[in-house]
Amino acid sequence: MSRYCSDDRWVMTAVDATYWQQATRAIAAGDATLLSLWGEPGRIHMAVFDNAIVVISLDCPNGLYPSVGASHPPAIRLERAARDLFGLDPVGLPDARPWLDHGANPTAYPFLPVEGESLHQIPVGPVHAGVIEPGHFRFTADGETVVRLEQRLGYVHKGIDRLMHGATVARAARLAGRTSGDSTVAYALAFVSAVEMALGIAPPPRAVWLRGVMAELERVANHLGDFGAICNDAAFTIMLAHCGMLREGVLRCAAECFGHRLMMDCVVPGGVAADLAGDAPIRTLIDAIRARFPALVDLYDKTASLQDRTVGTGRVSAELARQFAAGGIVGRASGRDFDARRSIPYPPYDQLHFEVPVLHEGDVNARVWIRIKEIEQSLSMLEQMLNALPTGDIRVACEPHRSAEGVAMTEAFRGDVLVWLRIDEAGHIDRCHMRDASWFQWPLLEAAIEGNIVADFPLCNKSFNCSYSGHDL
Repeated sequence: MSRYCSDDRWVMTAVDATYWQQATRAIAAGDATLLSLWGEPGRIHMAVFDNAIVVISLDCPNGLYPSVGASHPPAIRLERAARDLFGLDPVGLPDARPWLDHGANPTAYPFLPVEGESLHQIPVGPVHAGVIEPGHFRFTADGETVVRLEQRLGYVHKGIDRLMHGATVARAARLAGRTSGDSTVAYALAFVSAVEMALGIAPPPRAVWLRGVMAELERVANHLGDFGAICNDAAFTIMLAHCGMLREGVLRCAAECFGHRLMMDCVVPGGVAADLAGDAPIRTLIDAIRARFPALVDLYDKTASLQDRTVGTGRVSAELARQFAAGGIVGRASGRDFDARRSIPYPPYDQLHFEVPVLHEGDVNARVWIRIKEIEQSLSMLEQMLNALPTGDIRVACEPHRSAEGVAMTEAFRGDVLVWLRIDEAGHIDRCHMRDASWFQWPLLEAAIEGNIVADFPLCNKSFNCSYSGHDL
């Protein structure tokens, strides 16, 4: 084993097959957490969290490597994707079906069998009735009760790895910000943080704090939208209208302060592309949300018909949340106390005071309350950042002219986003892997819906709000 890169929070190490299998056993035993697994021609990589992020790399000269999914199921989909993309075959993989390559099988996709009397199947998608990304859901039901749900995703695979290969750092940053558009700030921040770590570049303090402001505005906008949409799926449309107005206020504030409603392309290598001329619009926004949001929370909490739909529906056990390292709302609603802003602290969050809400019921209602509490925490953090916002430059030069490797993790509104990248000697991106929290949340949705009625699936699905685009890459 040879170590070739490290700092206080990250370690990157080349390993042999024996060490790879030792790491796999540690993950399966719960002694370490699998963060991601990905490939490149002739090599497989795995990111593990064990007090720090450790990236181990194994050469696969014959295209084979020991399967992680054989003993740790959360790795199965990642291994299937790496096989489809790079031809790397995990020895012992218990599910050999294609994942991203929908044309690999000349016959119909073999969904997992379900045995029992009076069972019927309900296929949904990949094309849906609403304005939504494509994904196929195959329900097996006994009457109205769901016995099994199996997903087939990958329909919005766009070849991000191939698009990144050979791109300039500036071009790649724009691609990163478009991986999952509702998390453009979080993705761009993870990408540029990995670049800056690799190159030893420190962005100006003002830029660091402005990035935090953007990230929390993004979180508030998405949580407000989800709160309303979950209630709407329980036939409580008025909440969608009120939350939609509050979300629109956040988007308009972002456009006024940073020039774009989603703040796309505002986080750039070396800093930020847009400065904050004055903080009055954000402070006004904070006051407006605090004035109107508590009444909406009270309405949700006291509407019996709404509570009847959300309380006890779509439970995810604490054990599954731990095993799959579920991040964000899904994990924290099921007792997994992990938030990259605190667990792997990065600036400016290492200088802020905030709480990470954690509940243990694991149902739709718990996922709603995590969002509510996170909105409150984000408003507090926005105030703290505005009060402490440094003056000075917002960007430094970031033009790499040497090979380097870096990794970073940020906390998006869905959960943690991981980015690993390698820069070649010409200063271009050689390889880049991005992992959305949805990779470990989508499988849990299959477990959450079991035993619930088919009509509760939209409610469960929206309470997760996994990303198709961020997952399919």
